[in-house]
Amino acid sequence: MGKQDPNAGRNWYVVHTYAGYEDSVREALKQRVESFGMQDYIFDVQVPKEKQLTFRKGEPIEEEKKLFPGYVLVDMTVTDESWYLVRNTPNVTGFVGSGNIPVPVTPEEFGVIERRVGEQEAKFKSDFQVGDLVVIIDGPFKNYEGTVDSVDVNKGKLTVMVLIFDRETPVELDFTQVKKK
Repeated sequence: MGKQDPNAGRNWYVVHTYAGYEDSVREALKQRVESFGMQDYIFDVQVPKEKQLTFRKGEPIEEEKKLFPGYVLVDMTVTDESWYLVRNTPNVTGFVGSGNIPVPVTPEEFGVIERRVGEQEAKFKSDFQVGDLVVIIDGPFKNYEGTVDSVDVNKGKLTVMVLIFDRETPVELDFTQVKKK
């Protein structure tokens, strides 16, 4: 096969892992690249994550959430050796692609990933969607029922349409003040 130009097929590829093993696959891959001297073929391994705010006991807690559970991104040039090295890393189930040929991530896809990872501003995790029926569990409208009219993930607030004196009235609430019916 001879030596190829290392940058010839250099791309980001998506590797499928067992769920929950993304970070350990990243570590294992980096170690394997070192010990097999494959630095010219495998350049970077990433587990894209974004910051999220979730509530525990009413307190917002910032946590990192994987964008693609079960996937790891590898910046590499695919050769028989580099493919084999990645493919045989513990907890890797394979490349995303057709058959044995990995399909590179398109620049557009990578742009979307980079933007989401680059957003340092944590977003609130929301299980609420417009149209959901909710019960207000806190505040002056406690025990009222209503329909979610809008959701602001950045502020952790939503607007609920509540029937007050037989009129639909929008009430702005925090995510913690309502629960799904």
